[in-house]
Amino acid sequence: MRFKNEVAIVTGAGQGIGKEIAFTLGREGAKVVVSDITDKINEVVEEIENLGGHALPVRADVSNLKEVKKMVKETLDKFGKIDILVNNAGIYPFKPLTEMTEKDWDKVLSVNLKGIFNCTKAVLPSMIKRKGGNIINISSIAGSVIGYLNLVHYSASKAGIVGFTRSSALELAQHGIRVNAIAPGAIETLGTKVVGEEKLEQIAQTIPLKRIGRPSDVAKLVVFLASEDSSYITGQCIVIDGGLTIQ
Repeated sequence: MRFKNEVAIVTGAGQGIGKEIAFTLGREGAKVVVSDITDKINEVVEEIENLGGHALPVRADVSNLKEVKKMVKETLDKFGKIDILVNNAGIYPFKPLTEMTEKDWDKVLSVNLKGIFNCTKAVLPSMIKRKGGNIINISSIAGSVIGYLNLVHYSASKAGIVGFTRSSALELAQHGIRVNAIAPGAIETLGTKVVGEEKLEQIAQTIPLKRIGRPSDVAKLVVFLASEDSSYITGQCIVIDGGLTIQ
């Protein structure tokens, strides 16, 4: 219960990594605002509350500043403060650069990178007023560490997240706000399962630890970065990929 009486917002929390992050923070005592663009957030909230936690579902498109401000207002109206923001919302439509349109590029950058700007800006007045807070941005090894085929827009957005993390950490340290990023490798979600079990096993064999990552692996790292256990860490991007990118 290391986050008892603390309030966390998790974007993109309707499924996958975001859902597991919301569950884990809830199990650790946080009051969790579960945000996404789908009604799946209601199921996530129900599951958290069934475990004895407190949660609030808020539909919001992170690329829309008006909706993000509404999300933050609903959080403050319900819980009175914001201690933790996990910028997890993101999309990754595969498309070759030669076929990529301006619309494709703008959509990915709007959700993945502008979304983090919108959410961070919206929570800052509350965090600065309280002289503290933790912001955790979900990047990726794609772009921030290595390149990936057919994901130029995604890779650019995820590399941008690391730059945003480092610079905002410098500016916000004076207010007692820490900002860090996490760069996952292959994680077992609905998105990765579409390639099939055989392909996943082939991928696993290329990873030194010989397995695909789990959403819980990322969620546990979020807990560490959001807690006092990491109180001297800010502006960092921590890679969690089973050793894939050290080869």
